[in-house]
Amino acid sequence: MTILRSTALFLAAAVLEIGGAWLVWQGTREHRGWAWIGAGVIALGAYGFVATLQDDANFGRILAAYGGVFVAGSLVWGMALDGYRPDRYDVTGALICLVGVAVIMYAPRTT
Repeated sequence: MTILRSTALFLAAAVLEIGGAWLVWQGTREHRGWAWIGAGVIALGAYGFVATLQDDANFGRILAAYGGVFVAGSLVWGMALDGYRPDRYDVTGALICLVGVAVIMYAPRTT
């Protein structure tokens, strides 16, 4: 159950961080206004709290592993909302990152 909870938290963090950054981007670069920017700032702040809910108490480990989720999630977000089509190198890189997440977070440890 720990891996399932951890994965759900990583996914929630990705939606909040990537979504928040996208909202700020839309508000600024696409001229959608301050409401979009404000919503993005709130989502980015909420992301910071979600990251603290992981069971592992090591900040560096959590954020390093989350980095891989962020990479893959950003590509998925771009596909879903901006029509971005990743090439095989994007996909390969994202898969490598996700393998890194699994090694960092879920490898058996003796400590």
